[in-house]
Amino acid sequence: MAGPNDNVDPKQPAALDAASVEGYVADALAAVAAASSTAELKQVRFDHAGDRSPLALANRGIGALPPAERKEAGARVGRARGQVNQAVAARQEELAAGELAQALVAERIDMTLPVELTPRGGLHPITTLIDDMCDVFLAMGWEVAEGPELEAEWYNFDALNLGVDHPARGEQDTLWVEPATAGKLLRTQTSPVQVRAMLERDLPLYIVSPGKVFRADEYDATHLPVFHQLEGLVVDKGISMADLRGVLDHFARAMFGDVTTRMRPHYFPFTEPSAEVDLQCFVCHGESVGNPDRPCRTCRSEGWIEWCGCGVVNPRVLRACGIDPETYSGFAFGMGIDRTVMFRTGAPDLRDFVEGDVRFSLSANGGVR
Repeated sequence: MAGPNDNVDPKQPAALDAASVEGYVADALAAVAAASSTAELKQVRFDHAGDRSPLALANRGIGALPPAERKEAGARVGRARGQVNQAVAARQEELAAGELAQALVAERIDMTLPVELTPRGGLHPITTLIDDMCDVFLAMGWEVAEGPELEAEWYNFDALNLGVDHPARGEQDTLWVEPATAGKLLRTQTSPVQVRAMLERDLPLYIVSPGKVFRADEYDATHLPVFHQLEGLVVDKGISMADLRGVLDHFARAMFGDVTTRMRPHYFPFTEPSAEVDLQCFVCHGESVGNPDRPCRTCRSEGWIEWCGCGVVNPRVLRACGIDPETYSGFAFGMGIDRTVMFRTGAPDLRDFVEGDVRFSLSANGGVR
């Protein structure tokens, strides 16, 4: 068995004498008292009570003392380290309490003040636009009419002068409801609402009919099998194409601001004459036409964007609804609401409208409504 370690330096290391230890404590206590924040005190603890502090290094030197002196030196260093740790703990409590008091004052909230609670969601941009569109016509004295989405073939096709062999009746466009002999379908347009209005309401008639429609279309960036339309119908005495143009120009300005429109001849079975209405591109304002240096993705450098179809109500449609075309005339129009939202907001993909991302709805609406 090894004997006691008597091979030591008989002279006590200077770091362990009473004067040195008292100096370490004095320096530590002065640093603790000077710390003005818990962050500064953390550094003081590291410098004066950490593993590399003078007192910690002195404690390691105890083993180099003669056995008879180790007990006294150990007690001296232990008392010093305890004194420093107690001072640090007391200062930590004092500084933490002061910082908490400052935070409570700085972050004080007056619970008696009224606050505006943010809703958890907002209206879908299509719903918002339907409301805005209807408001334009309600301000002109029109009415909003609604009808069923599951519709009879007669209202959707026959009354609108679409013959039995018309391509729109095929499964390529129409979603029929079984059994096929029932003559029921998911409406392909909101025009059946106009037919019902002409059959059920008194003349004169000024209505708009917004709603959901269904077609066997592809699901891609510009097409949806379920989308929304807004159609308008006027039946009165002396109605002409000029009245239609005036209404659509007013409506376009209400939707898009100072925008230019144009009409192009077209064909629809339920109106005669018929036209397509285009909006001048509100991005390039026609400057991209024939200018390869300034292409426009919105209008494909054509200068115009197709907006809606319209025309004077076909006399056959009036007769099918029991209205005398010799006495009354009218006009009708219809446009896609989803694409109108795209025009107004710059949304690049129709699929964003149906995939349920609340962030898209809020951004398309310009914030919570």
